[in-house]
Amino acid sequence: MEKDKGYSLSEKVFHKLRNDILSGVYQENDELREMTIGKELGVSRTPVREAFKKLELEGLVKTIRNKGTYVTGISKKDIHDIFIIRSLLENLCTEWVIDNITQEDMNELEEIILLSEFHLKKSGTDKMAILDGKFHRILYEACGSKILKHILSDLYQYVQFARVYSVKTEGRLEKSVAEHKAILEAIKKKDKLLAGELITEHMKCVLENLEKHGF
Repeated sequence: MEKDKGYSLSEKVFHKLRNDILSGVYQENDELREMTIGKELGVSRTPVREAFKKLELEGLVKTIRNKGTYVTGISKKDIHDIFIIRSLLENLCTEWVIDNITQEDMNELEEIILLSEFHLKKSGTDKMAILDGKFHRILYEACGSKILKHILSDLYQYVQFARVYSVKTEGRLEKSVAEHKAILEAIKKKDKLLAGELITEHMKCVLENLEKHGF
């Protein structure tokens, strides 16, 4: 289970279960049993029950009275909606990044681009997916808004399972790195309009690629 980050026990259980649902450990219609999960995580049924309530509020599970709690997960429509929302919010994010980014953030983004280009030659698909996440997370951190950071971080996590398929598509890795590089160049030039257009196009390309995989 996730190490202590100031979370309560129920929050730790919630984050663990949410990550397992979003990463595909639990599939749609799988039943989640309080007692079984409690034993697996070494906690009582109470924090598990509380975690179920939070998961239900996020639409990731559904509790049916006298039957149990079942995974609903993320639907194709959810994925489509998330990328449309992300494209709008990441446009705003890049605008605020240009106003708030530090040299340290800029250096980290540069390093990610260099590492991405290195791993392209090594065909390191798994590593590329991690670097993609880091690139976007640094932008979220650099925007200067904890609210926007929180929303975008959650939206990114919701589609992480589908996102892995996108980077495995032939030619997509190269295009994704080129898109990230262009976004970074626009940020360096403080061109808010161009940076917004580029990240919107980036989201559009990712979504189109996912649709090819049936998402």
